[in-house]
Amino acid sequence: MRTKWMIGFVAIILGVGITYSWLLMNGQVEADVDIVAINEIVKQVESHWERIDQGNYSNLNQQFVVMDANEKVLFATADHLSTTLNEGIKNRDSIVDVVVNGTIVGKVIVHNNSNNVLKQWQEKLTIVMVVTFSAVALLCLAYTRYLNRIVVRPFNKLKDFAQNVAHGNLDIPLDMDRNNLFGAFSESFDMMREELAAARQSEYLANRSKKELVASLSHDIKTPVASIKAVSEWMLVLATNEKERKQLNTIYAKAEQIHLLVTDMFHATLEELDELKVTVADEHSSVLQRLIENSNYYDKIECGDIPECMISMDVARLQQVFDNVLSNSYKYANTPVRITQQIVGPYLEVKIMDYGRGVSEDELPLLFNKFYRGDHVEGQTGTGLGLYISKYLMEKMQGYITCYNRTDGFTVTLQIPLS
Repeated sequence: MRTKWMIGFVAIILGVGITYSWLLMNGQVEADVDIVAINEIVKQVESHWERIDQGNYSNLNQQFVVMDANEKVLFATADHLSTTLNEGIKNRDSIVDVVVNGTIVGKVIVHNNSNNVLKQWQEKLTIVMVVTFSAVALLCLAYTRYLNRIVVRPFNKLKDFAQNVAHGNLDIPLDMDRNNLFGAFSESFDMMREELAAARQSEYLANRSKKELVASLSHDIKTPVASIKAVSEWMLVLATNEKERKQLNTIYAKAEQIHLLVTDMFHATLEELDELKVTVADEHSSVLQRLIENSNYYDKIECGDIPECMISMDVARLQQVFDNVLSNSYKYANTPVRITQQIVGPYLEVKIMDYGRGVSEDELPLLFNKFYRGDHVEGQTGTGLGLYISKYLMEKMQGYITCYNRTDGFTVTLQIPLS
């Protein structure tokens, strides 16, 4: 409706301006010519041809010039008048013959103020056009601002809203005026945002519930597995038959595999729930001896001297790191393991070295990726989470874990920050 009104206003203004301009252009532009006054001038000039200046011109308002047949000026009432026929014609003056005794003896050029009239006409036309187009321009400017407010701004808000939704920012509402052209439309979009946010929250809660269930089951499974390991170890001590020992060793090894898999699954689920909490405290470096011994399942570790120092660590989490790294060494290298420690800058550097074949250079940057397993894992169980979780825990403790190949094996380096 407002658009129709604006178009109507512009049409009315243009119509008035064009109409008035047309009337001006078709109106009388020429100055009024006083025929009686011209005849009176001519009569006075003809009757006083010999002495033109003695004619009675006092009651005449017209300015004129008298010239003979050779266009010689004989008399002029003012200085600014046309003094030749060409000038008279050019200035649209009235030119009348002077006839004495039946003979044309000269001309009277009566000044016509048509130039002033034309100038006034042009000024009026200019004013009309300026006013008309100024009014149209102001209306167009006002309408442009109106369109910007009711169309452009709402569309820009819709664009920003769509970008926020595309980027997952569902907490930013679409602030729109319900009275504008897109009020109901934009309100529907905001309702869609609210529905998407509710659906996302429901999905998040459902996934979290599933992960919490997996974490709970994983934790519960570890208890009977530990019991199986303990019973098998006790039975191994009592066993006297080699066949029984072999069977019990198989039970223990399989229970250990289940324990490692369940531990990996438990840790992965907690990491996704952001519940792998790390509490860093200052500890004496001698605690590393106990952590290493706890991971020395097969009595294959040779540990060097540990420098006396205070280190910043979470004992339980560092135990997990040692378990993950040494478990990989047992599983993939199946060789003795040598561990050395030395202080390097602000870190206590622990090197865990096996004597297996290592990994290819192309695989080295990928070892700490989630779920990544190398090319030499045929026949070995695992989820590809051990080194990933170890890196996560070391970074939480402000430390680092790296690995590299040696000519005689593979090395994992732990950098534990000094207190």
